[in-house]
Amino acid sequence: MELYELYPDDLVFENEATEATGVPGTVIRQWARRGKIRRFQGQASQYAGNGREHKTMYALPEIRERAATYRPMPQRNPKAA
Repeated sequence: MELYELYPDDLVFENEATEATGVPGTVIRQWARRGKIRRFQGQASQYAGNGREHKTMYALPEIRERAATYRPMPQRNPKAA
């Protein structure tokens, strides 16, 4: 996806992307860290809507592309004592 294909409404905060796709926020941040999706600087006057101020925004179409192939890793069973 090219930058010129994005609309201002496509940029969302992490919590909004999590609600829209079901992918945990930690996974979204990890994708951005690894360069699989892009992050954008949010405006200082905007708030994420969950009582916290978040400055980082992500492109929702990019997250939706990756979410199609996302499978959560099962957690290990705790060992019996």
